[in-house]
Amino acid sequence: MMTAFNGHLTVLQSLSPPDGTTRYVNQVVEGAPDAVTMRFFSWRTALLGRYDVFHVHWPELLIRAPRPLKARLRRGALYALLLRAKLQRIPIVRTAHNMTPHEAAGHDAETRALDALDARTALVIRLNPTTPVEPESRAVTILHGHYRDRFSGMPRPDSVTGRILYFGLIRPYKGVETLLQVFRALPRPDLTLRIVGRPSSGLGEIISTETARDARISSVLRFVSDEELVIEVGGAELVVLPYREMHNSGVLLVALSLDRPVLVPSTASNRALSEEVGPDWIYLYEGDLTPEILLGTLERMRAAGPRPRPQLSGRDWKTLGLQSYHTYLRALQLTGRTVAAGRSIR
Repeated sequence: MMTAFNGHLTVLQSLSPPDGTTRYVNQVVEGAPDAVTMRFFSWRTALLGRYDVFHVHWPELLIRAPRPLKARLRRGALYALLLRAKLQRIPIVRTAHNMTPHEAAGHDAETRALDALDARTALVIRLNPTTPVEPESRAVTILHGHYRDRFSGMPRPDSVTGRILYFGLIRPYKGVETLLQVFRALPRPDLTLRIVGRPSSGLGEIISTETARDARISSVLRFVSDEELVIEVGGAELVVLPYREMHNSGVLLVALSLDRPVLVPSTASNRALSEEVGPDWIYLYEGDLTPEILLGTLERMRAAGPRPRPQLSGRDWKTLGLQSYHTYLRALQLTGRTVAAGRSIR
């Protein structure tokens, strides 16, 4: 039997509940229209709870576990969830945050499970227009939101000349070790490097060692509050994100939301964002980061002088929430469930 909706939906997000910070889920929930009720992930809810749409983020996180037996059980639960979705015609919508998982699992069982999830996915939300989706008919482009509203009213210091900042979760693919090596190769006492964020295993020790060797380097190796984050980013002259893989980055949007220029690798998505926000906010480099690239960027940035704020219109979370709502309705229609006429949702 087809179910008719009056415009109000319950969406199960494959994420933990909001915690009041800049985590992606917080902004998704705050931007959702009143017509959407959000539920948050547990296997019990996914397998037994009531919801109209399942919205998946970082699908590999659903089935990974430190012990092989637990990972196997989670893969089995995912297959059961996919069977439920098929039988009850619950559409799956997935946001493509990355091209591929940042840390590969290294075995075929995970790949098969993720392929099965992809096969059952009705629509794929891409956060920038450069993300390939096959077939293209499944693609919906909903941009990553900015954080200007989130940071509004928080004290922000003036930038400190010569201060270079890396911030965000510190993971192997993000190239922090390269940034440390490049910075230490610069014999410039007028430059400082600040590293802020929670490191994954082993990286904290590397950063602490480099900090002890060079008085110009300092770090805060933990998760920081939004208020602390605004102070850290506000104090930077240049943010450097030397990721080895970079497709979508909330950290990049945080820096731009706080009007701080950023040096990032030249990728299709970063080039598109650079054109969108306007000149002299995103500086791009090819290949590996070098001391010459870092110094040259500082010179170009200082020569640019004052410029208008980064152009981020169309990236407010209310607009994006409404776009997501219409994507859910379309996914329901694709699975054969009708949407009854109701009041306009704005």
